[in-house]
Amino acid sequence: MGNIFKIVLIVMVMATTVTVVHGQKKLDQQTVTDLQKTPKYGFILTTERHFKGVLSMYDLLIENGVSIENYEIVVKGKVVTQLVKNSELEKFFQKYKGKVKVSVCSVAMEKLGVAEETLFDGLTITPTASVRMLQLQANGYNTLTY
Repeated sequence: MGNIFKIVLIVMVMATTVTVVHGQKKLDQQTVTDLQKTPKYGFILTTERHFKGVLSMYDLLIENGVSIENYEIVVKGKVVTQLVKNSELEKFFQKYKGKVKVSVCSVAMEKLGVAEETLFDGLTITPTASVRMLQLQANGYNTLTY
């Protein structure tokens, strides 16, 4: 009985001390200085979570005074099916339209049966995501893959 009480007590303490981890809000000056050296950013991703996260990172950079010359998200995989008119991602993207370029992989579109006319406004179709990322890297972009 004593062990059960101890286990319940430990679980209760752990449950009340769990903290929620949030993304970084403030960049130190050295990070801002370093990021100013190459103000072009390219991301390749395949999930809705990463799509939203990379758009939110745009806000983080701007709010911390980082100059952005170009910011491009290259989308491939199943998330392409969520880039359609009247979707949640369309509503989320409206704030970034005209600021962030989103390139959608035509190979993924074809494999997943997503027609160009079903995509929401503000998206660009690229022949292949991988080649587009190589092109961004060749043009001096800071790149990340999710």
